[in-house]
Amino acid sequence: MNKNELECQLQQAGVCSAAYSLDGGLPNERYVLSREPNGRWAVYYSERGQKTGLRDFDSESSACHFFFEYILQDSTTRQK
Repeated sequence: MNKNELECQLQQAGVCSAAYSLDGGLPNERYVLSREPNGRWAVYYSERGQKTGLRDFDSESSACHFFFEYILQDSTTRQK
């Protein structure tokens, strides 16, 4: 799975787009997928300028699969 496929899967699962960022950074109170400068991928929750639950991945596919499962565990991310 790549970033574009992940975004489609999130939409199909009813995940609110305000609950995540697939472009890295430190947006407030969002799940984040980030391509790091070293070429690796990171998944974390961003809150108040801090990265929590940081996980590091060698491949985009591994990071995207983890991100999808990670965000679905939080029922508040889904549209009502």
